[in-house]
Amino acid sequence: MSHLEGGPESDKRMLRRAFLAVRNRLTTDDVRAAAAALAERALELPELAHARTVAAYVSVGTEPGTTTLLDALRARGVRVLLPALLADNDLDWGAYTGEGSLARVQHGGKMALLEPSGQRLGPDAVTTADVVLLPGLAVDERGMRLGRGGGSYDRVLARLSTSGARPSLVVLLYDTEVVERVPEEAHDRPVHAVVTPSGTRRFI
Repeated sequence: MSHLEGGPESDKRMLRRAFLAVRNRLTTDDVRAAAAALAERALELPELAHARTVAAYVSVGTEPGTTTLLDALRARGVRVLLPALLADNDLDWGAYTGEGSLARVQHGGKMALLEPSGQRLGPDAVTTADVVLLPGLAVDERGMRLGRGGGSYDRVLARLSTSGARPSLVVLLYDTEVVERVPEEAHDRPVHAVVTPSGTRRFI
């Protein structure tokens, strides 16, 4: 049986494994250098230059690094919201006020995540963001994002749509993760821009 007969979801699983395998070969130095370049590129985005509130996330392992960017946004006076994973895979949110405001949380058999340790603002807090930075594994030439498959950000995007909020959606990736096409499903929506260590690309 070919993989294609499984439809977009099995194609996505196969692609996720391939992209994660490449990330897992990156060294600490690779990740650190990419994070510095990523922050520099992202801070040049007009959307982030004018944002008052940014919903972001704390990178883990070999994900494109975000902490340099989070600190730079805070230094600009931007309100930064970070997610906390709920039992049903939805996301609550809390404010980032520096490295000391993060706590390492182990979620069952999944990886440990760094989450905001302060007051929880509720899942709807994301609707106040001017920009939402999304994790992902790839984005294609149409702006369609391949997520990690947990479904948390599908819920975030659905909540934004239902609320009528229209933040800029920006995905942070490595250069090799901008590809010709990723499989899509009916609920998938394109992002507005991708930022990689070598530059930015706009889709909408």
